[in-house]
Amino acid sequence: MRVFLLGGGGREHALALSLADDPSVERLVAAPGNPGIAEVAELRSVDLTDPHAVAAAATEMRADLVIVGPEAPLVAGVADAVRAKGIACFGPDAAAARIEGSKAFAKDVMIAAGVPTARAFACGSADEAARALDEFGAPYVVKNDGLAAGKGVVVTDDRAAALAHAVDCGRVVIEEHLAGPEVSLFVVTDGLAAVPLVPAQDFKRVGDGDTGPNTGGMGAYAPLPWAPPGLVDEVMRTVVHPTLAELRGRGAPFVGLLYVGLALTAQGPKVIEFNARFGDPETQVVLALLDSPLGELLHAAATGTLAEHPPLRWRGGAAVTVVLASEGYPASARVGDEITGADRPGVIHAGTTRTTDGALVSAGGRVLCATATAGDLAGARDAAYALVGQIDLPGGHHRSDIALAAVRGEVAVPA
Repeated sequence: MRVFLLGGGGREHALALSLADDPSVERLVAAPGNPGIAEVAELRSVDLTDPHAVAAAATEMRADLVIVGPEAPLVAGVADAVRAKGIACFGPDAAAARIEGSKAFAKDVMIAAGVPTARAFACGSADEAARALDEFGAPYVVKNDGLAAGKGVVVTDDRAAALAHAVDCGRVVIEEHLAGPEVSLFVVTDGLAAVPLVPAQDFKRVGDGDTGPNTGGMGAYAPLPWAPPGLVDEVMRTVVHPTLAELRGRGAPFVGLLYVGLALTAQGPKVIEFNARFGDPETQVVLALLDSPLGELLHAAATGTLAEHPPLRWRGGAAVTVVLASEGYPASARVGDEITGADRPGVIHAGTTRTTDGALVSAGGRVLCATATAGDLAGARDAAYALVGQIDLPGGHHRSDIALAAVRGEVAVPA
């Protein structure tokens, strides 16, 4: 099977490593890729948000499967163009990708499908935003309606800051705050059949103790030892299948990876957000535990044969990933700093590049992910932090508390 992987971040490096281990994948090409992906795939230069350019490149390499990693190409209609060429594509068409491309659309789908979620208002003016903020009270939750690379959400007790974010975004969704631990559940689907992966938890705030501004994610772990029994079955029944049915009814069947972001509240699981692709950095830990061939799974979803795919196999133990970010992130990202110590198993490249003389340097906000597995969560956490400690990035920073509360048994679902 010839596979064309779109993207060049940590999520795509993790996907590339799993695909390279799949015996059914005989050729792996990535665009644009990164220095880590280059170790296991051929790299191409393609404008990922140009549907015709991507479809042409997939046709030229005679791809059997195109996997769209980032959200922007999906919203731009890349999957539509690839399928129009008769090539199987893992990723939703533009109509279904709106579930990530517009928070207001996602809320509308959830309400129509009866999916448990927070009460919310779509706001397009300062006056509307002010009324919504006063309706819910603090803590205020303000979400950019459009794509914002995981950083369009502000959760704050400061009403002025919440209103300023709303005005700056233009169109937002303001919703009630959901209290309870958060869970990320990835679901592979061909639009009808749906297969859940292992739940994970990520850490959005930049600082220890969930302090500071939101980021694209500073670390993650899986599985969740504190998760209630039957959680995945409940989410599939109350969230995933109703959502997929609603999208089918709208003529927009969802084929690809449905990311379900949840809060486990005293009233049960409620959806915080949907994404239309693998999450980052949760992908790094989920795929580290997957023992089934990834390429075969994604190809089954892309070709409508997921119901015939054998049950997934999972490795025992746990996985933890810790993100190493550049100086100034997330407000800004200093780039061009030379990195040493990254040539070790478990180091996932996110924002890196090579200079003309071959030196590895930073090229983004989230630069590397140190990912490790072990027989239990404490061991995986120790191994991940030992790994990140061997990497040198001038000015780099990382959280020191990824998975710590779970290891200590301090995560609890509200009664």
